[in-house]
Amino acid sequence: MSSPRPGVWRATLVGATAVLLPALVVGLASAQLAPPPPTPVPPDGSLSPFPSVLHTPADAVQPPDIGAASAILVDLATGQVLFSRDPDARRPIASLTKIMTALLVLERSHLTDIVTVRPDAVISSDARAGVASLGLQVGERISVEDLLYALLLQSANDAAVALADHVAGSQARFVRMMNARAHALGMTHTRYRSASGLDDRGYSSARDLATLTRAAMSTPGFDTIASTEFRTIPGPDGDRHVQNRNVLLWLYPGATGAKTGYTARAGNCVVGTAERDGRRLVTVVLGEPGEPFSDAAALLDHGFEGFTRHTFVTEGEPHGVVTLPGGSVPVESAGDVVALVPTTSISQVDERVVVDPQAAYPPAPGEPVARLKITIPGLTVGTVPLVVSAVPPPPPIGDEPWWGRALGAVADAIRAAVTAIRG
Repeated sequence: MSSPRPGVWRATLVGATAVLLPALVVGLASAQLAPPPPTPVPPDGSLSPFPSVLHTPADAVQPPDIGAASAILVDLATGQVLFSRDPDARRPIASLTKIMTALLVLERSHLTDIVTVRPDAVISSDARAGVASLGLQVGERISVEDLLYALLLQSANDAAVALADHVAGSQARFVRMMNARAHALGMTHTRYRSASGLDDRGYSSARDLATLTRAAMSTPGFDTIASTEFRTIPGPDGDRHVQNRNVLLWLYPGATGAKTGYTARAGNCVVGTAERDGRRLVTVVLGEPGEPFSDAAALLDHGFEGFTRHTFVTEGEPHGVVTLPGGSVPVESAGDVVALVPTTSISQVDERVVVDPQAAYPPAPGEPVARLKITIPGLTVGTVPLVVSAVPPPPPIGDEPWWGRALGAVADAIRAAVTAIRG
């Protein structure tokens, strides 16, 4: 993470200064980081109500008390939910919409593509007040890469429309693509109405946005852009300097992205990602009446400090004997069960074997005959199939010749028949 350069960036502002918020409880690591400088918003500049400190609980092991209306904390690698508050509520999401816009652009174009700006992407000077824009001009030629930096760092609404036009030919067609992609990802509480979110008519949920962010962070190029603090973008009238609005990049150790948003209806929103000791988390904060970064930081702290990664079962590990109708067979795990579990619950693990009622004896080696369900209080950690590791051999047939065994079988049958006749 590069250090901020306030002297350079103050020169681009029109008398802008950062708003300093008093600290309630500030983690030591956060206190050692420098706050971000005020952000320049081309072409006119604007004030930035960025916090200079994060308000986080001293005890991160316990779930934090946050002000957001809806939130979720998810392990980025596995999708395991570590914390949630009303995660499926449909809420306006403002510029968090642009995560989907960026994902589609990265999937359907190249960073080196050149976009010719159309009239519908240009925001007039009269309409720029309070609207984030790059100041694009009709006919301007600009790369997809530069537009993506403007989109994700500065939340430029004109960049969103220019990219939508480039990928789909029109914003309306692009929005249809956005909704189709959301459906493919299983985002069942999401509906997009624009490429920027500025219209404030679309909606999503904290859970859906976590799903989307996991897909975006696995797409080459997204994480690099979302984690960038500053970017210089050339323009017809000179360079434009854009700065990331995600304060976590400055104030939260290990922050890697991803996007901020605000409208009057949506409130303050942020999707934050971070990595520590090889663990990657994503948190979504929606509808925070104050600044949302402290909520995000508190949730990320809880994920890193309140959970530990534990291996419960490894593939091929013997797991005793399962009794089936007709006999018993030894079994082993068909896979691994590795999960993040609350540090306070690691000693309260319960393992339960559930036998498949359809399993018949004798099963074939490697055949699944049961499942191992692993739980802790209030959470199903995971399940894994138990497969047959070996089948006991049939009883030995002895050294008697075949004709002797055949005669013995006939004699047994005659004796059984006589017994039946005698009653």
